[in-house]
Amino acid sequence: MRPDQGSATKSQTSSEAHEVRALLDKFARAITAGDGAAAASLWQVPAFVLGADGAMALSSLAEIQRFYGGSKQQYNDRGVVDTRAEIVDEDHIDDKLVVVKVRWPYLDAAGNEVGAERSDYTLARDDDSGELRVRSVLMRGVEPTH
Repeated sequence: MRPDQGSATKSQTSSEAHEVRALLDKFARAITAGDGAAAASLWQVPAFVLGADGAMALSSLAEIQRFYGGSKQQYNDRGVVDTRAEIVDEDHIDDKLVVVKVRWPYLDAAGNEVGAERSDYTLARDDDSGELRVRSVLMRGVEPTH
């Protein structure tokens, strides 16, 4: 199995897998473009981001927009201009909750991988729209370079 195909520990339909893929594709475009508004539109609050360097509770979409608004420059400063979500694992807890392990390769202007990071996302189905939204992120950090 390719790493971007993922595996589900609970039964999933192809439409559920497609929905997760579509959300992550939109998220990748938003963060590499530094489009904080587009990134925030994929979240539901309250939300939480946890990593080795800290924890952040996010209570508004405006906070999420600011958090991701500067991402393009941060990545560009490291020579990274693009990424894609490589789904490592997908666990459909039930029809409202999905946990997704993702590897994000750092791609330079020529499309070469120049590093990567990993994160786990908890996605929850929004009661109003019925769409999956990000509720929490566990940032596993940058992969060591070899």
